[in-house]
Amino acid sequence: MMGSEMKVKAVGFCDGVSVSAIAPLMNDLSVDDVSEYAVFPGFCDVHVHFREPGFSYKETIESGSKASARGGYTAVCTMPNLNPVPDSVAHLDEQLKLIEEQAVIHVYPYGAITVGEKGELLADLEGMAPNCIAFSDDGRGVQSDDMMRQAMRRAKALGKMIVAHCEVNELLKGGYIHDGQYAAAHNHKGICSASEYEQIARDLRLVREIGCAYHVCHISTKESVELIRQAKAEGLDVTCETGPHYLTMDDSFLQEDGRFKMNPPLRDKADREALVAGIVDGTIDMIATDHAPHSAEEKSKGLAGSAFGVVGIETAFPVMYTHLVKSGVITLEKLIDLLSNNPRKRFGLPAGNDFTVWNLSKEFTVDPAQFLSMGKATPFAGWKLNGECLLTVCDGKAVYKLEE
Repeated sequence: MMGSEMKVKAVGFCDGVSVSAIAPLMNDLSVDDVSEYAVFPGFCDVHVHFREPGFSYKETIESGSKASARGGYTAVCTMPNLNPVPDSVAHLDEQLKLIEEQAVIHVYPYGAITVGEKGELLADLEGMAPNCIAFSDDGRGVQSDDMMRQAMRRAKALGKMIVAHCEVNELLKGGYIHDGQYAAAHNHKGICSASEYEQIARDLRLVREIGCAYHVCHISTKESVELIRQAKAEGLDVTCETGPHYLTMDDSFLQEDGRFKMNPPLRDKADREALVAGIVDGTIDMIATDHAPHSAEEKSKGLAGSAFGVVGIETAFPVMYTHLVKSGVITLEKLIDLLSNNPRKRFGLPAGNDFTVWNLSKEFTVDPAQFLSMGKATPFAGWKLNGECLLTVCDGKAVYKLEE
């Protein structure tokens, strides 16, 4: 039992949490004998897929929220590619009921931009606005300029943000990994970078016209980084995110395995380097996992046949701490901004007194079989990382505690 003898490293990120508040929650916790623990504000992921309603065989709100807590997260925003799609008050209410019944952390749902995410008719943005965090058709790009223009105008009037999955359908041409050297060498169909950045460019033109708040999901290309950098220099109300896998891997890491298949795909080394530069200079505002669980069968069909999407909410902090902080690319303070402070500020989410406690010196090997998520497909399987979550507290309650 550690009790009040536990030493908490003075990290300066969670000053409102006292040692006396932490120690009772960590009594009887089985951990290695280390002298310091780091306390951070609860992390916030603005891009996750918990698959309910409609696809509970992939993930449930209960399993997804418990996995999030294990990763140090106390707030997440769930994407709307569900069944039914939350495109009306009634459909959103189905998801809200499940969240109320199952979630162990704060779960904030998105409302869809268009009915069924089909891009043809605007969803009931007014009706959903009081109970959704923002509007997104994640999983699909809004193809029609006029439809996106209408959505931006309506969202601006409602004081809500448009959160865009940017993808030009006519440029996809059946691709499923990056249109680069690996695709050429292994006879795979590629997804060109332009399919992402051309739609970002389109949306930024509309933001200039309309002036709405706009956030770009999971950017993966160097051109996307530069477009957003320029937009910020102009003073546009624009933010963006990228994921841990895009910051640490490129298409040279690919294997003939569905756990390396996600959308957007792992790009070129130059793209990865541009993303890291965007993190360093503040062009990229936050890190989001795009946690996207699927069944083992759906991920067992190689690069060509597997479903798009990988899991990552239980490994995000260790991956980023190991490969960006310990390597000296960014400071630990910067990482906490990217994982907690920046997303909360942009999306208007309170931090409250939520916190998470970590043993930063603990090294472990990623073993998907140990995940709390129902999804096991991760490109980080077998990686040696530093950082073990000991405790996560949400609204004063321990929602995750390391067990022996």
